[in-house]
Amino acid sequence: MALTLVLGNKNYSSWSLRPYLALAHHKIAFEEIVIPLYEGDFKQAILKHSPAGKVPVLVDGEIAVWESLAILDYLAEKFPKLALWPADLAARAQARAISAEMHAGFAALRKACPMNLKRVPRPIVIPPEAIADVERVAQIWNDTRERYGQGGHFLFGDFSAADCMYAPVATRIRSYSVPVDLVSSAYVDAIHALPVFSAWREAGLKEPWTMAYDQL
Repeated sequence: MALTLVLGNKNYSSWSLRPYLALAHHKIAFEEIVIPLYEGDFKQAILKHSPAGKVPVLVDGEIAVWESLAILDYLAEKFPKLALWPADLAARAQARAISAEMHAGFAALRKACPMNLKRVPRPIVIPPEAIADVERVAQIWNDTRERYGQGGHFLFGDFSAADCMYAPVATRIRSYSVPVDLVSSAYVDAIHALPVFSAWREAGLKEPWTMAYDQL
């Protein structure tokens, strides 16, 4: 039985993007169910798949896994040969720590710069707390690339679960023309050049749904 990934709108749903990238990049067969967020009775539609009433949800037979980070961990255990987390113990510890920090933090950046792939890139006035979030993200990217990024363009060289967690931030950096250092800018470029991200973005651009913050 193929896996099923229940998603929100691809243009907006940063949390849905994360497990999608892991599945699509590693060519794991799965089916998609896209539920437009804030359209009609969307909450009830999601509750059919997840008791949390939020996307994404991974359905594997009788098993339902919600929350992006939990889904990535589930996939790492189900498909250990794919090495979604780095093999080296120190690198894996770093990857888990920065992924957990991403999952739990950066609320100011999320609020100030919501993911919107259709947005024509242009700057906005970003509040100080969101700027602090950007600075911390850049610090994470620089430190991780310097310590573990040899051999590839991603945080740990090869594409990993940590990149899945930070990919939506890369879209925010570009969509809102947020100034960052050269290492961070190169990482943003690497995420956008990823074929599976391009496929996600193209699908998002074709979606008919809009949200109020499109005018930001």
